[in-house]
Amino acid sequence: MSAKKILMLVGDFVEDYEAMVPFQMLLMVGHEVHAVCPDKKPGERVRTAVHDFEGDQTYSEKPGHLFAINADFAAVDLATYDALVIPGGRAPEYLRLNPRVIEIVRHFAEADKPIASICHGQQILVAAGVLEGKQATAYPAVRPEVERAGGCWCEVNATFSNAYVDGNLVTAPAWPAHPEWMRKFLQVLGTRIEP
Repeated sequence: MSAKKILMLVGDFVEDYEAMVPFQMLLMVGHEVHAVCPDKKPGERVRTAVHDFEGDQTYSEKPGHLFAINADFAAVDLATYDALVIPGGRAPEYLRLNPRVIEIVRHFAEADKPIASICHGQQILVAAGVLEGKQATAYPAVRPEVERAGGCWCEVNATFSNAYVDGNLVTAPAWPAHPEWMRKFLQVLGTRIEP
């Protein structure tokens, strides 16, 4: 396996598991992962939120961990990255307002580089205009945005544990999908894990 260099977009109140778990999983299999946040430098942190599914009409939210930024958003050289990861949570609501975030997402889409996006991360894909004609899923509350952006909605199963691939794009509805989402993303990356 050749190691890939992966960019991860995070911000305050990113979903805890959706940032930490993929970050650690991708490092574990040998990839290099740079977590960046607008207006934050390496060594600074973002606050995270834990979204849980406890039988209410929507997810509950609890304070999460602090997640360390390990690369400089302002210095990102997109040509050096092989793939992009967009976690969900509340951060995508405001990250999508940043023109550089939109430029980054469009770069990966136009270059046909792998993009893994989960939950509310698809709000950034919608804002970047990269979902037209693409099969995708997201947290169910994001479905109207995906469809209005021209995306072809893929159903979310009862346990939020499914994921979909359309070309270079891998999407999932929420953190319970990590095993399927990361498995499919690693396949798109060409990563082989030896037993």
